[in-house]
Amino acid sequence: MRSRIIQRLEAGALSSVSNRSVVETFIAGGTIAVGDWVSFRTASTGTDRILTVIEAAAVALGNTLVCGVALTAATVGQTVEVCVGGYAIANCEAGVGAAGISLIVVAAAGSAEGNVAANTGIPCGVSLGAVAAGLAPVWVYSNF
Repeated sequence: MRSRIIQRLEAGALSSVSNRSVVETFIAGGTIAVGDWVSFRTASTGTDRILTVIEAAAVALGNTLVCGVALTAATVGQTVEVCVGGYAIANCEAGVGAAGISLIVVAAAGSAEGNVAANTGIPCGVSLGAVAAGLAPVWVYSNF
């Protein structure tokens, strides 16, 4: 995990995360691709509910269990590095065309789209640029 207290301030040191990102290790509860928005696996029991993550499901009005963006790929039982706060490159829908768009997982599993007033879920981040090839630079809101 990157410390929230001591930070390096090297510009451009990493391409998919920044020195201001917080990264946690989880166990994959399913197949997860790099860039997927992930959520807690509530089908687990006890504290495993927050130890295990899955590709965030599409949920009408917004998936409130989203906890970050996968930085590594994984299959069931493998560890997966997840940006739980800060800069990441994430799967986003084509409608995310600029910086400053509030993001939420609604219509496509593992992918965020622009939030609209009708959604009741908590936004999981904000776009920092336009989508290119299904990916966009984002700021992941820290809910973890």
